[in-house]
Amino acid sequence: MRVYVPTTLAALAQAHSGGELDQSAAYAVTPALREWYVSDDLEELEYAALVRAAQSSLRLLAADPGAPRRRVVVALDVPDKAVRPFPGDEYQDQASLGRVELAAPVELAKAASVHADADEAEVTADVATAAGAITAADGGDADAQFTVDGAEDHELLWFATQEIPALLG
Repeated sequence: MRVYVPTTLAALAQAHSGGELDQSAAYAVTPALREWYVSDDLEELEYAALVRAAQSSLRLLAADPGAPRRRVVVALDVPDKAVRPFPGDEYQDQASLGRVELAAPVELAKAASVHADADEAEVTADVATAAGAITAADGGDADAQFTVDGAEDHELLWFATQEIPALLG
């Protein structure tokens, strides 16, 4: 199963030095995500899960003001038994759509790829503003949601796992 683990550059640096990604929250193509997205195209559904993970990365940035203002998502292929259903209600909580839990830390070496925002002033400014607005957006503030959507206009870049040191540098 392909899962998308939201993280930050600071947490990715810790995972890189320690060898393990110990973030338990992840996003995947779940039945609730399939129903919400109304598509049978697996590539589209996986992209939707990636976008959900990027939104979760914004929440991590909001909680860590010292982290560089770039969303980061690690894509992993894990056995189905390594993934548990989200204990909350995906159908009722929009922010939890597609969310799953990893049963244990995963070796970063097993990552398929890393997705991150470009290190450009416009992108990091939009992501910083969105991180500051994500809590209000989650609470239903339409203006804050517009701000968060502005960060989503920036596509995450794809990085091979061998490029992690350069991404962190």
